[in-house]
Amino acid sequence: MAGRTKRGRSNLSRRRFLELLGCSGLGGALDTNRLLEWLGGLGVGTPLPDFQEIPASQSGITWRHTAGISKMRYEPETLGAGCAFLDYDNDGWMDIYLVNSGPCDFYTPKTPLRNALYRNNRDGTFTDVTEKAGVQGNAYGMGVTVGDYDGDGYPDFYLTQYPRSILYHNNGDGTFTDVTKKAGVETPGWTTSAVWFDYDNDGKLDLFVCHFVEYDKEKNVFCGNSLTDQRWYCKPNVYRPTKSWLFHNNGDGTFTDVSRESGIASAPAKAWGVVACDINNDGLMDLFVSNDTVANSLFVNQGKGKFEDIGALAGVGYNTFGNARSGMGVDAADYDQDGWVDLFVSNVDHEMFSLYHNEHNETFRDVALADGIGRKTMLMSGWGVKFFDYDNDGNIDLMLCNGHPDIDVKQYAPTVSYREPMLLYRNIGRDYKSGRCFVDVSRQSGPIFSRRIAGRGMAIGDFDNDGSVDVLVAVNDDAPILLRNNAGRKNHWLGLRLIGKKANIEAIGAKATYQAGTLLRHQFKVSGGSYLSSHDPRMVLGLGQETKIDWLEVKWPGPGGETERFTGLPIDRYITVVEGEKKWK
Repeated sequence: MAGRTKRGRSNLSRRRFLELLGCSGLGGALDTNRLLEWLGGLGVGTPLPDFQEIPASQSGITWRHTAGISKMRYEPETLGAGCAFLDYDNDGWMDIYLVNSGPCDFYTPKTPLRNALYRNNRDGTFTDVTEKAGVQGNAYGMGVTVGDYDGDGYPDFYLTQYPRSILYHNNGDGTFTDVTKKAGVETPGWTTSAVWFDYDNDGKLDLFVCHFVEYDKEKNVFCGNSLTDQRWYCKPNVYRPTKSWLFHNNGDGTFTDVSRESGIASAPAKAWGVVACDINNDGLMDLFVSNDTVANSLFVNQGKGKFEDIGALAGVGYNTFGNARSGMGVDAADYDQDGWVDLFVSNVDHEMFSLYHNEHNETFRDVALADGIGRKTMLMSGWGVKFFDYDNDGNIDLMLCNGHPDIDVKQYAPTVSYREPMLLYRNIGRDYKSGRCFVDVSRQSGPIFSRRIAGRGMAIGDFDNDGSVDVLVAVNDDAPILLRNNAGRKNHWLGLRLIGKKANIEAIGAKATYQAGTLLRHQFKVSGGSYLSSHDPRMVLGLGQETKIDWLEVKWPGPGGETERFTGLPIDRYITVVEGEKKWK
């Protein structure tokens, strides 16, 4: 990696050292983190943790989430919110979007609340541009999904809220327009996660929106201590399930609701999280949806606009004893490199989280206990979850963001906490002695993993473009947490931005395969995942200590998607590959 030796020690020059101090005459400002890293590489001072929390005083992100928690314990108060990394101005640097609560039938804020869009200043700091951009939100916000639905090269986003959602169209000049009604994507009720994906391979991004339960102020159920009249937040089994939405992109800025004819609306549920991925390698994007107190849904794409929910038959709907769990966050990746996408779902305490291994026949096997994840999460409640190669060694790791949904949980479950620590699992490849792929490295990866938070949404993205994928955490009723990844800089990498032409512009559903010396790896480009959140659309391919990429193959989305091969690639930088151009830039 540029600026490092193979041992991971800094190889910065005296000139660069002076630049870090801000005294080289080049007008540079003091970059404390980079300076400490350089000194740590020389064995001076304390090395930086793998994940380092960036304080608001340094990042400029001073916004904080307000839940409006009340004695009535209205359910949405404790279950938000989400966040996103996105490059809204197309300058090559990830910006940040944060979702807040807002006015609705059960909540009137004492002071006006709004969401926040922060522009990346390219120096580790951010500037609030929300008002100029016009993306404040207008109801009780939940989550966000980012995608260029009209293919104009600028990312748009869909904001889920209670009791109405918003489609913000990116005007390309730093502003957005609410086009919800014009586009035909109004979703009345309580929406949660959403995802952009191309289910019919026509090259246009369609939209799936999770609907949670039938809810309004008058439907708020009493749960708690009847003797003292003290309310707790209810378990969602007291609320009626609802139908989620699937919208087909018409290609003219409008969408058609195809929820009923596609089969998506055939099974009312209580949807929290969603990830779009191809679970059977047929070139058609499927949907894994986590549901709370009812079976999870695995909507397999049958082609011709039809989906079938095989969650129960596939082994991902219920637990081993046939009981529905409280599914919340989800994700998908081929963590063991066998060529098939695996699934993950986080649940509430006393249910364990699930790591579902793909058995190559549209069934899955829960290996969370065997891999040590089940036992560790027995008393935890998970929300944001993401597979990604945090240390760039070529293996897909796993990060979990946790926190119980009920602020009063200690009163009826003394062994469970409302605020919980995050977890980081490093993928070591299959350890044939223990049979495990994942090892819990939380304690040694930074102070943030000892801190207890009411974690909810979590997004990943490389905000400083150093190849180490960073993390953004949305905390209920508190300030967000921005984590800089220092671990990935110990290894080499290649960043990949894919742009579809025949395929959808985001290249969702593509597969990148690469050889670097003895390292042969692949990554599937899924869409969505985590909880209420959206991620950096670029792929980062970890190379470990290999200093050369022998070749890269990109299989573009769709059953007949072409495979393109590239050689002579650089390392430790981002490149762009456009479908059909047969070259990178």
